[in-house]
Amino acid sequence: MTIAAASSARRTSVPGVTDATSGAGARRLDPRGVGDHLDRLFRAAWALAGNRDDAEELVQETYARVLAKPRWLRGDDDLGYLLRALRNTHLDRVRGARRRPAEVPLDGQPEPRDRVATREPHAALEAADLFAVIAALPRPFREALVAIDVAGLSYREAARAFRVREATITTRLHRARARVAAELRESAPAPAPISGGDHG
Repeated sequence: MTIAAASSARRTSVPGVTDATSGAGARRLDPRGVGDHLDRLFRAAWALAGNRDDAEELVQETYARVLAKPRWLRGDDDLGYLLRALRNTHLDRVRGARRRPAEVPLDGQPEPRDRVATREPHAALEAADLFAVIAALPRPFREALVAIDVAGLSYREAARAFRVREATITTRLHRARARVAAELRESAPAPAPISGGDHG
């Protein structure tokens, strides 16, 4: 399903994301503008899901649900609202996957590694590894890091998006960054020994 076709999807609510009624202070989410956030939402989805294929499906499903009916925002920016919708859609997919039996490839071969870009394949590979590390974080830490470092929200916007205090976001982000840095240090290849010349 493409983003353009998502507006004709069946009427489905986004789990955990409620709409404000069209009262004072509320404004309607403009469907024409949601595509402006596609790149950042895709990166956020990749970090949440851990691989490109699941990220693409997650973004498409999120857009389909959000565009299925008018959305009224009260005090939320568009990106913050979409990020919360993305998070809740991801959690809904995870819960559904847990209720289904695990799928095993018929040929017994491991699933192929995420596709890497034909341009700058090393950078794409590093991004895949980084997002896999982020996806393995405990959920509160992962969401804080995704909101700020991946999606680019401010601390205040992230706090509003997840409905917690800014201090909570700050603490979670600090711990998430520390865990990611430690994991990347542990997984980094050891430097090759430097061969010296003969000393005698």
